[in-house]
Amino acid sequence: MATTKHRQYRTASWLMAFLLSQHLVVQPALAQEKKPKIAVFSGPTATVQNNKPLITSNKAREQYGLPLLKDQWGNTRVDWPRYQRLAAPVTVYIEMFTAHPLEADVAELYAPPDGYVNAKGEFSKTKTSLDDKPVYAVTLKPQDGLYALPYMGRQANGEAWDGVASKPGAPFSESRQTFVPDASRIFEEIERNGGGIYAIADYEFYRAVPAGGYTKGLPKNKRTDVGEGDIPPEKLGEDFFTYGPYAASQGRSKMARSVNFVQSALDSGKYAGAIWLEGSPSIENTSYWLSLMVDTTLPISANSAHRDRGSISPDGDGNILQSVNFIVSKVWADEKGRNQLGAVMVQDDVIYSAREIEKGDARPGGYVTTGGYGGIFGSMAADPYVTNIPTRKHTWKSDVRITQLPNSINGLIKRNGKFESVKVEIKNSKGELLPKAIPKISLLKGDSWFDDDGAPNPAGEKGINANIGHLLEYPLAGIVAEGTAPYASMSASPTRALEKAPLMGLPVVRTARGDASGLVKVNSDNLFIEGNNLTTTKARYLLTAALMKLGPLPPAVNPDTPTTAEIDAIKKKIALYQEIFQTH
Repeated sequence: MATTKHRQYRTASWLMAFLLSQHLVVQPALAQEKKPKIAVFSGPTATVQNNKPLITSNKAREQYGLPLLKDQWGNTRVDWPRYQRLAAPVTVYIEMFTAHPLEADVAELYAPPDGYVNAKGEFSKTKTSLDDKPVYAVTLKPQDGLYALPYMGRQANGEAWDGVASKPGAPFSESRQTFVPDASRIFEEIERNGGGIYAIADYEFYRAVPAGGYTKGLPKNKRTDVGEGDIPPEKLGEDFFTYGPYAASQGRSKMARSVNFVQSALDSGKYAGAIWLEGSPSIENTSYWLSLMVDTTLPISANSAHRDRGSISPDGDGNILQSVNFIVSKVWADEKGRNQLGAVMVQDDVIYSAREIEKGDARPGGYVTTGGYGGIFGSMAADPYVTNIPTRKHTWKSDVRITQLPNSINGLIKRNGKFESVKVEIKNSKGELLPKAIPKISLLKGDSWFDDDGAPNPAGEKGINANIGHLLEYPLAGIVAEGTAPYASMSASPTRALEKAPLMGLPVVRTARGDASGLVKVNSDNLFIEGNNLTTTKARYLLTAALMKLGPLPPAVNPDTPTTAEIDAIKKKIALYQEIFQTH
């Protein structure tokens, strides 16, 4: 059932159409309305922007005398056409009544053909033989856009392309990319497939942390994204990030880049909202990160895909189209037009909360919600509608959004056995998040089974102690420790080893194993931050943001024998962290 807001929108649209039909409204007034514009950001490892490798077609193999592609039964394979551009106009003859098996069943309803083609392929305006085929004559032009055509490309040595690389095991330099560099090509193909995506809105494309890159660079006059100047030669793993045989993951610094790109674009006043595209395993975290960090009242919708382009029924196209519809529908808006949902994932007809979304299976519809208290805001299956509105803070209400972070903060490192305060620059003069500001957060997994026999021995937890020592080399750092469900508890030895970390300035968040589906009770008697019902990975992102806001805990002079005053000071700082974890 549509929301009241959406019903009012449809009623208003019907009334406008009626008034126009009665000549009571002047048409130019409607023409003055602006089509909304949406900013589209390309993130890493985005299957939604990935293609199956370009394989030399049998048309090309036949033309150049190469071995034909055959199936397992020895039959010649049917070519899969790929979208490409014409270089010059060409006239083609399309056989009448071949768009649907039952067109000819109602042939009397059709206008006559443009002419006929005989057995020799010759066109005539009139029928000259009983075997002549009725055809439509149409001129295809380059300006028409993309057409599905046989892929004719071959390797430089004349051999056919049988996969992504020139040969099995070839280095990246001898391979082609399957990820597109920005989403403009994807949108063009969606439009060509009948998606009608450009009738809904206009779009501008940003290569925020893209999955495809220009290894030879690109002149500015050939850019399809929003950017100025030439693109210099780009490197895999530094400028673009893929999966597959040449996998390269993004580093922590790119977390700052993603926030800066989205914040800058939405601050421009040009857009009705933003779409973020990323790989399905990681987008659940990036969408929450953007929801925490970007200060905007506009909607942010994230999309992924489980089937790449070229698979039967690629799900990414439908998800993108639904994000567009979600943004322009304004079901996300409160009475003042502000986004009341935070960042969301619009996926498989469902509007998910970025905080609770999690990939449960590698298939369309494989996302689940965590935390046990909702996580689904509404549906896109028919008319967009929202049934739940979160009370947790996000985007323009978030306490850790970029505009609320300090320009700098005092970090903490241990040098020559002593704690030293170190200034950490968080933002530059433009208010952009600095890549070096992103804290180092370790994930640790505990249990309640494998303590050594005898009394607890925190000194024996060499892995935990080594991790703490390593983190003390970073001015902003912390730990997320996952224990049992639902209370986030773990054995005595690792617990006592972790208790040492807050005494050294490192905040420690405890989370429950898997999907806790419950709220971890805050315990003021310990020195831990309780992760509420967040998953371990989501807690990592919230701790990252909170550290840049609050800084490290005040360390004890001697962590082995802290004073009562030192413990009280640590607990006071932990309470500030806990408030963020209770409300975000």
